[in-house]
Amino acid sequence: MTTADTAYLRMENVSKTFGRIQALSNVSLDVRLGEIHALMGENGAGKSTLMKILSGAYLPDPGSAIFIDRNRVSITGPQSAQTLGISIIYQELSLAPNLTVAENIYLGREIARNRFVSRSAMEAGAADILRRLNASFGPRDKVARLSIAERQLVEIARALNFKCRILVMDEPTTTLSERETERLFQLMRQLRSEGMAIVYISHRMSEVYELADRVSVLRDGAYVGTLDRPEIAPETVVRMMVGRDLGSFYKKAHSVGGGPGTVAVRVRDVGDGRRIHGCSFDVHHGEVLGIAGLVGAGRTELARLVYGADHRAGGTIELEGRALDIRTPLDAQKAGIAYLTEDRKQLGLFLDMSVSENLNLGVIEKDSKFGFLDRIMARRRSRKATAALNIKAASSDAAVGGLSGGNQQKVLLARLLETGPRFLILDEPTRGVDIGAKSEIYKLIDEVAKSGMAVAVISSELAEIVGICDRVIVMREGRVAGSLKGSEITQENIMAIATAA
Repeated sequence: MTTADTAYLRMENVSKTFGRIQALSNVSLDVRLGEIHALMGENGAGKSTLMKILSGAYLPDPGSAIFIDRNRVSITGPQSAQTLGISIIYQELSLAPNLTVAENIYLGREIARNRFVSRSAMEAGAADILRRLNASFGPRDKVARLSIAERQLVEIARALNFKCRILVMDEPTTTLSERETERLFQLMRQLRSEGMAIVYISHRMSEVYELADRVSVLRDGAYVGTLDRPEIAPETVVRMMVGRDLGSFYKKAHSVGGGPGTVAVRVRDVGDGRRIHGCSFDVHHGEVLGIAGLVGAGRTELARLVYGADHRAGGTIELEGRALDIRTPLDAQKAGIAYLTEDRKQLGLFLDMSVSENLNLGVIEKDSKFGFLDRIMARRRSRKATAALNIKAASSDAAVGGLSGGNQQKVLLARLLETGPRFLILDEPTRGVDIGAKSEIYKLIDEVAKSGMAVAVISSELAEIVGICDRVIVMREGRVAGSLKGSEITQENIMAIATAA
């Protein structure tokens, strides 16, 4: 472990709550100058939240402390973080594409001469930094014309212009080619040799093993531990990342029929020509198939291609032996495929409408006679579904926006089930719901599988995937990287495939 004498940055007992959600709980982290310090953890472990506190995007809860060069500091916003020599480069780059490279590098710190912005001075300063980084473009080039890797270099140049001593890089290689990634690694090693402290967030084990001097692991918003270079091993890091109790509320009362004749859904070589490439999988009647992988692996994108929400460039989809021509979500719905979006508030529910109205949207044609809505039938269906799924609402006329996250999710699930699907795709079905609602949703998934429906579940919670799924495919970089079944389905095995460990 790093001591206070050698740490340039120390974060002590950092906590952060969002409403009733505890995102971070007494997390500590120390970083030295002249090191690449990898920060690892599952999706939702708290890595980005911790770094957003360091960069001033979030304020920590009272009792948290941050020290730089042994001095306690107060980071009240991004500008104060930059003043302290802290810069962060997010996955989504924050450049102004309509401005030049020099203008982006000096954005917010323009050089003025005689009360006028001096473009020549900024271009000269930018040219010096770009030479230091061995950039292939100049200060007058428009950022809009640069590649992703070149734009990333502009972000690093801007950090250097701010006299950065602590550089945070959040998943910087997600959109880079192998050659661009190696160039970035060379640059990171150069900056490390010049004495910069680099905090590197990545899910890719191979990158961490290649670059990191030390690795710190967060799990469920808490600090697990730090490994020095000789201690960094795949099995050790994976165990630290996923070592939590699965809980007793994962139960499987359904059984999957075996044999080739029980295949309900057959997907072959599906892709979009950009992010998803040649993905194939089967789902059997009465089976819960897990689709696992890290952020950016392509899980949601694959589901949207199957559902027709995005354009499919190639591949075939069969449901119960019948080839489907799915071009739109309506095609999928008519074929018997239902999709629960991961963003229920933006893409799933109408928050200003009632529980009954939301629940009946998918079957509104059934309740229409001669152009008029049969409200009695709609209310009857709503009451039945509300009781079956234990949806807690003042009445079926209550606005969905006023319900808890778990009850909102159950309303959306009820709407999908009312359509009578034969293949149900659930994208992050328990995101943002409490433990009680999770248990009820798991029970519902088990029940629909028991009825013979084919179910696919996308989840970032490995414990959830292990607990409820009969078989798991693991995605990595837009492809199906492997599959697991039976006793093979463990958090360690999923992470090993997802990270190519």
